Amino acid sequence: MKSPNSPKEHLMVQAERAQGRVKELKESPIPVIYVGCATCGLAAGALETIAGFETVLKENGIEARIEKVGCLGHCYAEPLVIIQNPGFPPLLYQKIGAGEAGILVRSFLKDGSDPCYEYLIGSLEADENFPTLMDYPRYLYENRVVMEHCGLIDPEDIDSFLAVGGYSSLAQGLEKGGAWVLDEVMAANLRGRGGAGFPAGRKWKIARGIEKSSKLVICNGDEGDPGAYMDRTLLESNPHQVLEGLALAALAVGAERALLYIRAEYPLAVKIMERAIVEAQEKNLLGADIMGSDFSLEVSVFQGSGAFVCGEETALIESLAGNRGMPQPRPPYPAVAGLNGLPTVINNVKTLSTVPSIIRNGHQWFRSIGTEESPGTAIFSVVGEVEYPGLVEVPMGVTLEHLVVDICGGIKDGKELKAVQIGGPSGGCLPASLMDTIIDFDSLKKVGAMMGSGGLVVMNEDTCMVEVARYFTDFTQGESCGKCTFCRIGTRHLREILKSITVGEGRMEELADLEELSQAIIKGSLCSLGKTAPNPVLTTLRFFRDEYVAHIEEKRCPAKMCRPLIAFYIDLEPCARGCDACVACCPTDAIFTTSNRKKAIDQEKCVKCGECVYVCPPEYDAVRRVSPPEMIPDQGVEPLTEKNESE
Repeated sequence: MKSPNSPKEHLMVQAERAQGRVKELKESPIPVIYVGCATCGLAAGALETIAGFETVLKENGIEARIEKVGCLGHCYAEPLVIIQNPGFPPLLYQKIGAGEAGILVRSFLKDGSDPCYEYLIGSLEADENFPTLMDYPRYLYENRVVMEHCGLIDPEDIDSFLAVGGYSSLAQGLEKGGAWVLDEVMAANLRGRGGAGFPAGRKWKIARGIEKSSKLVICNGDEGDPGAYMDRTLLESNPHQVLEGLALAALAVGAERALLYIRAEYPLAVKIMERAIVEAQEKNLLGADIMGSDFSLEVSVFQGSGAFVCGEETALIESLAGNRGMPQPRPPYPAVAGLNGLPTVINNVKTLSTVPSIIRNGHQWFRSIGTEESPGTAIFSVVGEVEYPGLVEVPMGVTLEHLVVDICGGIKDGKELKAVQIGGPSGGCLPASLMDTIIDFDSLKKVGAMMGSGGLVVMNEDTCMVEVARYFTDFTQGESCGKCTFCRIGTRHLREILKSITVGEGRMEELADLEELSQAIIKGSLCSLGKTAPNPVLTTLRFFRDEYVAHIEEKRCPAKMCRPLIAFYIDLEPCARGCDACVACCPTDAIFTTSNRKKAIDQEKCVKCGECVYVCPPEYDAVRRVSPPEMIPDQGVEPLTEKNESE
């Protein structure tokens, strides 16, 4: 039943109540402790951290509130804790376990003098009384549009979102109409953040123009790239922002039903989104006659089974229909005839999460960020050999070097940057010499990579690029639905050729075979999985061809990574007498004591696991890795026996 109030008036009542609760929390006379409890935080021990705070607060008779929030993006520093202690700005702490929680309570909350700098990342707000605490350079480089509230609000409390302006864009859209929402998104040139970069507004316009009584919008949360977790974080940390974007898309195309397709491997995201839908319905922000308007939207969650190919929209539709997730020929495009033959708009989580800010601030504001052809921001999950891995949101147009070096701290352990792989498992591998490449949809394509959904793997000097190509080809081959012959069989042949090269059995003529086969797979595949699967092969051949040649002609792995082409030995000179660190870790008892009471490796027993390298004390650094195995020097070592021991 419609309300006599306008959507804005309806929302104002809800927001005022929410703002009162949040103001009470922000101005609390007692400390408030916020703990990041998204999947990354829970995996790092956030629940144990909360238990630690509760125990020590009780022991010391200190009254404080503990609030669960989502992910702030600093995954390298989990468990993350924000402490709002009266008299101080909100302070962010890293790697806070139960023990550190006790220290913070006793030193900071009880005594009130020591902010515990050893655990401090910095202040979240500038405060002239505490200028030394505002040391948070990563935020200065980022431009958080989509992730603005992630890690700062309770994802399971709708009032937290309403208090920061949540659903105001939907109210504005309901006042001005779906056609106006569509025009704003079109003018903003919002390109799909799922990987393809197709303009969202153009897709919406097609669906809106179809004369059908029923239409659908679908949020694609089937995130399957290795090392990618941008969508999961948004679903877990700010679910109502996703729902608001989904509702705006439905309003723009004229849909009355919406689905969230989330992979079942994201149980926390599923739980939080289902709760968020119920909360929004209870406040008439979803459901029938939203905010007193004549617009209704039914939203539900569908759990996918984890097939990577279901990230492709036609395969996703097949999965929803109860069929095996396999891409279908286009046209017709889903926006014309999708699920059950109805016009169906499918957008990625990040794309939909961007829409509320466009509606709230206007398309000109959005186009002032990023580049002309790729406006707005991009979210990356940066993983691999980088100092500060995690989620980063930057304006389109920054360089790869700025992202990897300035924001994420560069390569850890003093190693050299060798390459980055951008765009997911079928993205291109770019060398360090191309770190000045601009991050946007078109610039990355020019160098053989792609934006993808935002996965970025950083590799150091110890990475074998032939093995990297084999690894990602193995992944895409295993995830191929098998429909297209070129994808099903072609990727398998790519994998087998690469495997033969990594074990020292490759032939030079196979390099041409790799290139020819890659081009055939691109031309003969129906969906983007097959069309992009050869990218790691083509880019490593283009930029790291010398490594392929070394594997084939010299039977050598320059990065000393491919097991069949490497061997380990212990340099007797720095090896310490009496140190048994390597002996204790060897799984095959391949390490023995020599006649001079140092250590050596029995090559016949060695499985080349490399554990001895990591456990050898740095002051000795005696374990050597060589390629090819023939490079092991003859040290004339003899095992320790009763005879030579007595001698």
